[in-house]
This record gives sequence, C-alpha cells and structure tokens, in this order.
Amino acid sequence: MEIKSSYLVDSHCHLNFKDFNEDFDDVLKRAKESNIGIMVSISTEIDEIDEVISIAEKYENIYCTVGVHPHSSNINDKLREDYLIEKSSNESVIGIGETGLDFYYEKSNRSDQIESFIKHINVSRETKLPLIIHTRDADEETCSILEDEYKKGPFSGIIHCFTAGENLASRVLDLGFYISLSGIVTFKNASQLRDTIKKIPLERIIVETDSPYLSPEPLRGKRNEPSHVVHTAKFLANFYEKDEKEFFSMTTDNFFQIFKKAKRI
Repeated sequence: MEIKSSYLVDSHCHLNFKDFNEDFDDVLKRAKESNIGIMVSISTEIDEIDEVISIAEKYENIYCTVGVHPHSSNINDKLREDYLIEKSSNESVIGIGETGLDFYYEKSNRSDQIESFIKHINVSRETKLPLIIHTRDADEETCSILEDEYKKGPFSGIIHCFTAGENLASRVLDLGFYISLSGIVTFKNASQLRDTIKKIPLERIIVETDSPYLSPEPLRGKRNEPSHVVHTAKFLANFYEKDEKEFFSMTTDNFFQIFKKAKRI
C-alpha cells in the first residue's frame, strides 16, 4: 500500500453504516487516492461490535473501537465491562467508545447515559486504550465525571467532533486529552467554534470526518466519507497558518500519540 509520508488519518468514521453498502470499495479507493493512510471505524451499538471488528480485520489500514453511543445507553443491563475488555484484546481495536453524554436529544435517559459513560471509563482505564467521547449540551456533567473518575486512576481520551466551548476544552486538556475536529469547523456559521480552537495547542489536535455525517465545505450536504477529511485538514492548515504537509504530519503524529496501539504504515 503506497501512501506518502504526510498522509492523513480519519480518526472517526462509521464504515459499517448502510450508507456505504453500495460503494464500500470505491470509498476505500477514494480514501487512498486522497492519501488517507488510516481510518478508525467507531462502534456505536453493542450489536455492531463484531461487525466493526470484522471490517477492521480485513484491512491493514482500518482500525476500530468497541463501545455504545449515549443514544443507546438504555441497554445497560446488557453492557458488561468484561465483554468490552474481551473484545478490546483484538489487535484491530485501538479505542473505547464512542461513549459520553448527549443531553440534547436524550434518546436515553440521563442516569443510563452516566452509568454507561462510567463503565466505558473503567474499561479505558483497564485496557489503557483511549476513550472516544461524545458530548452535547452536557459540558459541565461531562467534565465533572471525567475529572472525578481521573482521580481514581488515569486514562486517556479524545473529545470527538469538538463543538464545545473554552471551559470544556481547557478542562479536558488539563487531563491530557486530545481534541478531534470535524468538517463542522469549515461551516460558515461556526465562527464561535473557530474562536475557541484558536487556543487549543496544535499538538493536541487530530482530525476526523464522523462520516457518513457532517461533510465539510465545499461538500456540505452530501454524504461524507473518509476522503473528505482532506478538506477539513486543508482548511485547518490555512486557519492555523501552517504548511499543509506540516499540518497533515502533525495531526497524524498526534493520532499515534493518543492511539498507541495503532501501527504506522
């Protein structure tokens, strides 16, 4: 697999979603042509864990995570920490989640979300794999849980698809966490977000698509896919006034700092 040294990583996508059923091979081909060296397919449901692992096992440049999205936290009676620990032993599994709190949609009640979140934190702490954190309209609760749990024993983490404010950013950076930026930063109405990310150290930034959602400009409104992360990365390189290749390499280096189980290609 020939990939240039300044390749990008899509640190968060959902390759098992039905949106990719009809052209999966073409999606991977376009990713390669766009110099996307590695993709991480993120688990959101307990019933899809085996599926995301199976996809990752077939490709040397695809990794995955194991976990349950806060929208599906109402299955806590079925979600066992030992099950996630067992699944995370697979060499293709490099992270835990996505997990966290979503008090905007509240598709699961808050107490279930919190219980699930803490279970994932325990698994992250046990496995030494980073936590992929989804947070929406729950900044204070998310930070408080992370800070309280960190006192019980350290763990690493990423705030995925970051859209929060300076308070959350500052508090998670103090824990040593990383910030993952998606195509949202390119949107015309994201000026407040861009003001916030100006203050985030570049050595803590990684990039993602969250595909099939949130295509960046100039592709907004279309189905997202891993190859589109290049648009977000180019936008950010310009935003931070960095050479593109330098910025690409920096975000890729950051990826390997947080996802220590992943292997460079």
